[in-house]
Amino acid sequence: MSFRFSARSRRRMKGVHPALVEVMEEAIRRSPVDFMITEGLRSPERQAVLVRAGASRTSKSRHLTGHAVDVAALIDGKVRWDWPLYPRIALAVKAAAHERGVPIVWGGDWPTLRDGPHFELDRRVFP
Repeated sequence: MSFRFSARSRRRMKGVHPALVEVMEEAIRRSPVDFMITEGLRSPERQAVLVRAGASRTSKSRHLTGHAVDVAALIDGKVRWDWPLYPRIALAVKAAAHERGVPIVWGGDWPTLRDGPHFELDRRVFP
């Protein structure tokens, strides 16, 4: 099955680096799990709110520069946060990125504070 993004997910990618948008567009087509974009580019004010709420630990998020997106898995049209869904999405994102030569970092690979919904462009290539 091939999924596609809703207009809302596409709006949430406004201001996101074109290389990351391209990767995510391909990933949704090949993912075995449907997903939506929950957040892309963030304002400094929004980031500060997330830090105060404990939802983020940095004021230097890659979201501030349009180099990151967060996703949510969709099962039968409902958002699901079950961990096993996110590695399946990540495989599709990583494959799409590899095909395009775009280095991606998945938050689920971080050794601490794993963040399964988070994908960002590698800052060594996309500062």
